[in-house]
Amino acid sequence: MSVGKNEPRRDGPAKLTGRAQYLDDLDIPGCWHGVTVRSTVPHGRIKSISYDPAFPWDQCVIVTAKDIPGVNVVTLIEPDQPLLADGIVRHREEAIVLIAHPDRATAYEAAKRVKIEYEALPAVFDMEKSEKAFKKFLIERGDLEAGFAAADVIVEGEYRTPSQEQAYIENNAVAAYEEDGILVVTGSLQCPYYVLKAMKKIFNRDESKIRVIQTVTGGGFGGKEEYPSMICGHAALLSLKAKRPVKIVYDRHEDMAATTKRHPAVVRHRTGLTRDGRLVAQDIDVTMDGGAYATLSAVVLSRGTLHAAGAYECPNVRVRSQVVMTHTPPNGAFRGFGAPQTLFAAELHWEKIADALKIDSLTLRRKNIFKLGSHTATGQVLLESVGAEECLEKTVKASGYVSKRKEYDRWNKNSKNKTWKGIGLAACHHGAGFTGSGEVYLASRAGVALTRDGQLIVLAASTEIGQGTNTMFAQVASDALGVPASWFSVETPDTHKVPDSGPTVASRTCMVVGGLVARATRDLKRAFEAEYGKVPKTPADLKKAARVLCAASPRAASRSSSRSRRR
Repeated sequence: MSVGKNEPRRDGPAKLTGRAQYLDDLDIPGCWHGVTVRSTVPHGRIKSISYDPAFPWDQCVIVTAKDIPGVNVVTLIEPDQPLLADGIVRHREEAIVLIAHPDRATAYEAAKRVKIEYEALPAVFDMEKSEKAFKKFLIERGDLEAGFAAADVIVEGEYRTPSQEQAYIENNAVAAYEEDGILVVTGSLQCPYYVLKAMKKIFNRDESKIRVIQTVTGGGFGGKEEYPSMICGHAALLSLKAKRPVKIVYDRHEDMAATTKRHPAVVRHRTGLTRDGRLVAQDIDVTMDGGAYATLSAVVLSRGTLHAAGAYECPNVRVRSQVVMTHTPPNGAFRGFGAPQTLFAAELHWEKIADALKIDSLTLRRKNIFKLGSHTATGQVLLESVGAEECLEKTVKASGYVSKRKEYDRWNKNSKNKTWKGIGLAACHHGAGFTGSGEVYLASRAGVALTRDGQLIVLAASTEIGQGTNTMFAQVASDALGVPASWFSVETPDTHKVPDSGPTVASRTCMVVGGLVARATRDLKRAFEAEYGKVPKTPADLKKAARVLCAASPRAASRSSSRSRRR
């Protein structure tokens, strides 16, 4: 068995020794360098764009919205975000003009020589003053009014979380070029098929004429889920106009200023409890700041809403939530996807409840935490794999929480030099994969290829972004076929080589796509047994079996693929 063993990370040695080549390391012959001219106002009408006549513009390529051959939109959930601002800007750092030059420093100098005049328009920066909601949700369970009427104690609290930067090691970076009539974009990204979908609309091309390839990627954490569609579109526009490859590599300042962040949030709790600390009513309001465009905000809000009541059972619950527009750079995917904001509020609120009831928060959590048969705020009955109590007790024991809490309370009470000690505890629930029917909608696919010369290749669009995807896929396939993991290679995520496995998000790669890889490999195992009589056990035997299977198939290689479906 390979699963469960500490297999060496396949991407480790190259990254550790510096041999791994990230996008900016790639030497692309004849490549020019692209830069972006961005808005300096949060909301305004573009009155004019002018170019310093003293600069040699004939050495550059310049792109604006009028150069877009298809639709000026970054396709995602709502078609509201333009690839390049055309007439109106809705946040600072919004892309307006693109410039490419053979020399990177000269390209940046050219960007400084562009002057844009604006007519200022009213701007909203406070999410609580916004009058436009991208999305709203409502969860109701039980009778909230009756629940509060039965409560002995009512505790209210307000909690705020700020914007957060993903801080991946490698900044956003892509390159684009045209090869044999195919527009190729390659770079640091999480979701190749997201980029493909966006590029089809921008360039009005069939997917056979667009190819998206992931390069070695230095982290993502959600920051390279949807945003690469923007920078890939920019690089491709410049490349097509320049008729040569173009790289766009953000520096850290531009990356932090212009790309998506975690949504700031305001969460308000009003909670009713019995005197001994039993939950009877929860009324929760959530507002998140989506920024200037919708991006993935509706789905982020959905996940945050589902988690807002915490990992605790309450018979009467109402959660009202909204994500609103402000004139700030758009927010988007970030690890946890909305749940960290609302779970932070839920867990901090327990400490406020503990102070109000004079009951320690560990006792309160033990009394209310999800158990087998519990009902969630959405009405779901938890019938299996409810490990919340076990997790809580093991954490308390391993950390020495109870004794440390008492020790630190004594210290803080008697502290004379105003130094404080503390220990925190939180219990959270979180689901892997898309919620509801999301996975059915995605209809994700993965496969395993067997070539004529006996190579076994895992085919999936899930990207390695530092979490061990390539190692895990080989382990899963190894167990499914009953051969060493070293027999499997994993294909580079390339939309012309691998099927659409859905996005590399939501902790779904192992659970969902790994399951598809296992299913596809078991199909291949049955093919070996049917055509060759057994599963090969040596490399030489594998080559023989490959020739037999490929001779039995009209294709050059035997491929087994599997599609996600409702169980």
